[in-house]
Amino acid sequence: MPLATPPGNQWHNHDERSGLGRTQQPAVDLARLEIPPPQPMTAALVILVVMVAVAALLNPSREQFAWFIRLRRPAWLTFEGLIPLIWLLIYACFYASALLSWNASWSGGLMAGYLVLLLLVQSYTLLICRTRRLASGTVIGFAGWVWGVALSIAVAAASAAAAWLLVPYLLWSPVGTLVTWQMERLNR
Repeated sequence: MPLATPPGNQWHNHDERSGLGRTQQPAVDLARLEIPPPQPMTAALVILVVMVAVAALLNPSREQFAWFIRLRRPAWLTFEGLIPLIWLLIYACFYASALLSWNASWSGGLMAGYLVLLLLVQSYTLLICRTRRLASGTVIGFAGWVWGVALSIAVAAASAAAAWLLVPYLLWSPVGTLVTWQMERLNR
């Protein structure tokens, strides 16, 4: 008769007849076999790579951006030096929101929604600089905000935290659109 298996060691079985311990493979319980979810690290890396690729591909050239920098701004825009940090925070929130949304839903449709939002946001400066028309930025800025609201509503069903992480963009986007609209009037 086999001896009791020591606690925490379900792989060892003592064979009393031979007096030797031997290792056995456990029986596979097919009813409990589950397909594991995609690794969170994989999703995190894919989202990050897509965001970096979109940002890299949809950037204006230095020459195009130099034109944009030379434009006059509204007098109340005293915090322009902070704008890159604000956008860095917004992009970090986009990333966290997309990752939370994916982990909660595994929805390719929601991920496509994030991609559209990212394309709209990243196209703003590129479109202004390539066309040299600030009105293009006003239109795309507003379109991005509308899309962001719709995405927030869709995402909320999967993850409230993911929806809340889109709020910084929803608050900042109207400011950016207003600045662009006022710049258009100042630079006619």
